[in-house]
Amino acid sequence: MTAGLTGCGSGGGDGASDTSAARSQTADRVEPLTGTPPRPALPVTVESADGHTVTVRSTDRIVPLTGAVSEIVFSLGLGDRVVARDVTATFAQAKKLPVVTRAHDVSAESVLSLKPTVVLAESSTGPDEAIEQIRDAGVPLIVLDPAKKLSDVGTRIDRVAAALGVTNAGDRLRQRTEQRLRKERERIPAREEKPRVAFLYLRGSASVYLLGGADSGAGSLLEAAGAVDAGKESGLEKDFTPITSEALVKAAPDAILVMTKGLASVGGMDGLLKVPGVAETPAGMDRRVVSVEDGVLLNYGPRTDEVLRSIVDQLYGDGS
Repeated sequence: MTAGLTGCGSGGGDGASDTSAARSQTADRVEPLTGTPPRPALPVTVESADGHTVTVRSTDRIVPLTGAVSEIVFSLGLGDRVVARDVTATFAQAKKLPVVTRAHDVSAESVLSLKPTVVLAESSTGPDEAIEQIRDAGVPLIVLDPAKKLSDVGTRIDRVAAALGVTNAGDRLRQRTEQRLRKERERIPAREEKPRVAFLYLRGSASVYLLGGADSGAGSLLEAAGAVDAGKESGLEKDFTPITSEALVKAAPDAILVMTKGLASVGGMDGLLKVPGVAETPAGMDRRVVSVEDGVLLNYGPRTDEVLRSIVDQLYGDGS
């Protein structure tokens, strides 16, 4: 066990402390840029990640098809132009908007019924038929490459800002975000032995129990937090692998990273210990879990500094 790690407590329940819960509740908002909302300079023509050249002539009715992209649009100061959301856009400013996408599954009819003037998607958004149906209706649709590491944050902000004709606001948001990320990284305690952290994707209601590997998207965050991605380090090259006792014992995590709803879906800390192999790991024996909100953890955007801060605080203790 790596010295200096803080646990989630030895009691029952979901393992989240009162202070962690309070932090999560207050953090479920995006912070728009200060000052007057930007005025888009249109039209703009941009390249979509799926090979299309797209011209945007109006941003009066924006539909972001993922929670991560929604965060950027609202942070740029264009939230009052957004007319729909993905189910993962759970932050306060977006919560009352109609849902048109669930788990990357888009309802083209729902999108089109809202008369969007521009749609922002990711390469994982589908099905392809829905994307093409939206395009065939004459709606400008831009597909963005996925963001899976900290170095993708600035690029993603730039691309969204360019597509919406607000490059100056994009520059400001990128600079603010990168500055905050640098600040969080500077407060990470130096240590000779880095904690090993395994990222588990859990959906108990669907009996889905996965161990993150090199392509899970969590590795960059863990490394930035001064930790070792235990799944990647143990040789898992894919994004996720079904959890087995053997795989977890080989990964030997000192702590386990989970999404809050995933942890709740297995019955909290006590339920997590019943997942094959967890109880035999140093993390399981010490009940050491790092829990971050589902809609924020892997977004790699304007709130990633909050994610990094939460991971660091839970790993090493507040005030480190």
